[in-house]
Amino acid sequence: MMIANVIVDVPAIPINQTFDYRIPERFQEVLQPGMRVIVPFGPRKVMGFVTGKTSKSSYDKLKDIADVLDLTPVLTSELLDLGRWLAEDTLSLYITAFQAMLPQVLKANYKKELERLSEAPLPEELESLFAGRDFVPYVEIETSGVHYNQVQKAIQDGDVTVHYLVKSRVTRKLVTYIKPSRDVHLLEEAYRDLSNRAKKQKELLAYFIERPDETELSALLKKFGTTRSAVNSLIDKQLLETSQKEIYRNPYDDQAFEQTEALKLTEQQELAIEPIKQDIRENHHNVFLVHGVTGSGKTEIYLQAIQDVIAKGQEAIVLVPEISLTPQMVRRFKGRFGSSVAVMHSALSNGEKYDEWRRIHQKEVQVVVGARSAIFAPFENIGIIIIDEEHENSYKQEDQPRYHARDVAIRRGQNHQCPVILGSATPSLESYARAQKGVYKLSTLSKRTNDKAMPHVEIVDMRNELHAGNRSMFSRSLKEKVEQCLSRGEQTVLLLNRRGYSTFVMCRECGHVKECPHCDIALTFHKNSNQLKCHYCAYEEPMPTYCPSCSSDLIRFFGTGTQRIEEALTKLIPEARVLRMDVDTTRRKGAHEKLLNQFANKEADILLGTQMIAKGLDFENVTLVGVLTADSMLHLPDFRSAEKTFQLLTQVSGRAGRHDLPGEVIVQTYTPEHYSIELASQYDYEKFYQNEMRVRKKFQYPPFVFLALITVSHQNHVTAAQTAQRIAKGLWNHIQTETVVLGPTPSPIPRIKDRYRYQCMVKYKQEPNLRASIQQVIRQFDDQVRKDDLQITVDMQPYQLI
Repeated sequence: MMIANVIVDVPAIPINQTFDYRIPERFQEVLQPGMRVIVPFGPRKVMGFVTGKTSKSSYDKLKDIADVLDLTPVLTSELLDLGRWLAEDTLSLYITAFQAMLPQVLKANYKKELERLSEAPLPEELESLFAGRDFVPYVEIETSGVHYNQVQKAIQDGDVTVHYLVKSRVTRKLVTYIKPSRDVHLLEEAYRDLSNRAKKQKELLAYFIERPDETELSALLKKFGTTRSAVNSLIDKQLLETSQKEIYRNPYDDQAFEQTEALKLTEQQELAIEPIKQDIRENHHNVFLVHGVTGSGKTEIYLQAIQDVIAKGQEAIVLVPEISLTPQMVRRFKGRFGSSVAVMHSALSNGEKYDEWRRIHQKEVQVVVGARSAIFAPFENIGIIIIDEEHENSYKQEDQPRYHARDVAIRRGQNHQCPVILGSATPSLESYARAQKGVYKLSTLSKRTNDKAMPHVEIVDMRNELHAGNRSMFSRSLKEKVEQCLSRGEQTVLLLNRRGYSTFVMCRECGHVKECPHCDIALTFHKNSNQLKCHYCAYEEPMPTYCPSCSSDLIRFFGTGTQRIEEALTKLIPEARVLRMDVDTTRRKGAHEKLLNQFANKEADILLGTQMIAKGLDFENVTLVGVLTADSMLHLPDFRSAEKTFQLLTQVSGRAGRHDLPGEVIVQTYTPEHYSIELASQYDYEKFYQNEMRVRKKFQYPPFVFLALITVSHQNHVTAAQTAQRIAKGLWNHIQTETVVLGPTPSPIPRIKDRYRYQCMVKYKQEPNLRASIQQVIRQFDDQVRKDDLQITVDMQPYQLI
């Protein structure tokens, strides 16, 4: 008897294990680990992943697998192992880890169909199944008696493929083509017979007499300015016929990318790339930290290392932060490697993501460039993994499974025995500390490739501006420099570290601040809709005219948002053309690209935006960068706030003077003496690292200790507090004496979506059994979690402490 071990799609702790199912005879030769199956589970049928096959089970009565959803595994054996490790490392469920590796389409409800790909004759049973059709509903295999391994062999030979139709919405893109169904002389006869009143039909026929090739229907209708009915009339007369072809939804037109050649490397680049190339040649795993100033040519190192990997017939994964997945970044990779690059990021539609994933799965590409989840690309022969801007917080997933892409990359690098490159102008303290200890190999690029100096940074103390009577958001120096830039026909980038029109709304009479009724957080004013919005639960209400507390009409906005700055800028320098780029203006698909293209084409003088403009942009005409609120992050309750400030200022400064024109940076701040601001203005990462490490050591924060954050939330305040208290007490019994459990304390935002939140923090250096201990402690609340809507989340590497 053949038995499959299946992880079922029921996300609950007691069910987080494999279940044994008997493999019916018709599936025995077909079923492989990594495939999805439908299995009976209690009274219902659910989806599951086959993780292994065996011939023995400790259970006597086994149910049969009801259906097999795949004929080729969607998860490779390496990804199955990786999923198990990921679930254990992040304390999540196996099913959640496996689901995280697949595109949305493969998680939905679906029907399937087979498509015939070649004209070559198929085995007799399959020929009778297709019966002259190109597409066959998958269910017909079951009723026809065709053996599954025949279908599987036809798929492996490239004669047949399987498609998933999601919720009856076709996830493949089909294009209709029209071609003549008769010889040209017969078309000519029909043309003469047509009435002169059938003008469009005659035009269409004349077109096909001239060129009897197939033509895309939409192009045909556009060319002749006609409707489908004219074409249908000719189809009814059996003069024309239609056919459908699948095309991949390629989010990028590969022809539009100008092919580029490898550039000559500088001496520093040569020194950095040589050990990487050696590891590629020798199939050896090392982690390299490439610490290079902005504009030092890190991307060229990546491209040339990938070139070596492709030459060996291997594959490459390149991760870039979602925010820097700009058209410029895509152009660099597509320009060098053309159509062998797949791109994965959140701005693609589900269909586009699915098609890009299929191109990877079907081994049609060798390079994937994408945001965090691209680390799970189903490659089987990886030769290099690259994480650009490795310090970025967006590499950490903030819901289950709470993984960090860097850890997954290193794990896959070990599995494939290939190098992993971490690149950054401002590496995270953890990575730099590992490089200093020799755990990672460090390469430093201290010069820009064009030998241009880093832009000069001027720090403006906004307290002095206030004393001088300047109450505007722009210092006198910044206004003057922007005007000079305008007069020279050069461009400016202005960075504000938050979105919305204003931070909060307050009554000047009584001090009342409008807060979200469901979250303990001030509401943000959005001017376009004249609404107050909560950025945590999406609650919104109209902007009040009178204070709800004292009825005064002295309601005012405090703080600065991008919309407000845009207005102030227009008043201050009316001749400037301003482009605003933030979450609100880039919501629509393609908006990000459109705005950047406008700026690149010099259709605007000033690009004003939030963090999304700080990274990855390269405009030769930008000579001035202004940072309006340099210290807004310094005052957040987060031990990484100084590091994030230093990184952001360094990154945004790197947008100026990248080409022939010299650059300048103006940083406006109320705390110019803070070391993160002072040292960012000098580009002194080394000194910042030493300073920050002293602070981290004194207060015992990473990289000197590891952290684990346990958050409890419930609608009842007392339940949340008491549960957190019991968890903290339980942990004390399992940990070593030097380990510290802080809390429980209310979370920095104590209530979100009407749920009260308490947290405990564990600080430890060596706790080999901590994961098991935490699981043991929180398992005692399983019933409460199931019946009482109690939520307990564990983050073994917290980046969001709010």
